[in-house]
Amino acid sequence: MNGILDVALFIEVFVTLFVIMDPPGSVPVFLALTSRMTPKQRNRAARQAILVAFGVIVVFAAFGQQLLQYMGITLPALQASGGLLLLFVAMELLTGKMEEPEPAKGGAVNVALVPLGTPLLAGPGAIVATMVFVQRRLEADEPVLAHWAAIVLAVIAVHLCVYLAMRFANTIQRILKDSGVTLVTRIAGLLLAAIAVQMIATAVTEFVRAA
Repeated sequence: MNGILDVALFIEVFVTLFVIMDPPGSVPVFLALTSRMTPKQRNRAARQAILVAFGVIVVFAAFGQQLLQYMGITLPALQASGGLLLLFVAMELLTGKMEEPEPAKGGAVNVALVPLGTPLLAGPGAIVATMVFVQRRLEADEPVLAHWAAIVLAVIAVHLCVYLAMRFANTIQRILKDSGVTLVTRIAGLLLAAIAVQMIATAVTEFVRAA
């Protein structure tokens, strides 16, 4: 099996991205952002968010380093911008602004793109981690097919886990009812704010070290 797939590398990439993207942790945020959607709209938003996240990660894995160098953007800058965007979303969740009714199609598409697809799922952490794994393979003495297969399959597996977590959010919605979803929304906003502040603090630390 190791000749076709590097199992050790697969486990390393899968565990790393699973922890960063946190499928179970995405459920309360997903419920909060889609609380006014019908089950059908919520399922469509989940599919769109996964496709957006997967596309962003794949693009950055393939061309990220060259793109950032060409535009003169550092990884801490990318992380800080993602943190600021998440902080804005967290404030909307905490104040209840996200719960206001929105047009069905527009709301689903917007939520799938931002903040679900990016930067919540395909955030700086997941992007940078994937770029590092790819860069390590490129710098290896003998980058083989088994290594690339491990990275690709691990990325796909993590996205599948995230999709399944959001796909069954409808069941959680029926259990929690409206009052429960409101509570989850406030908690999700608080957690997102903490994540955003941590991302910004880490970026500032990296800026200081670089200086």
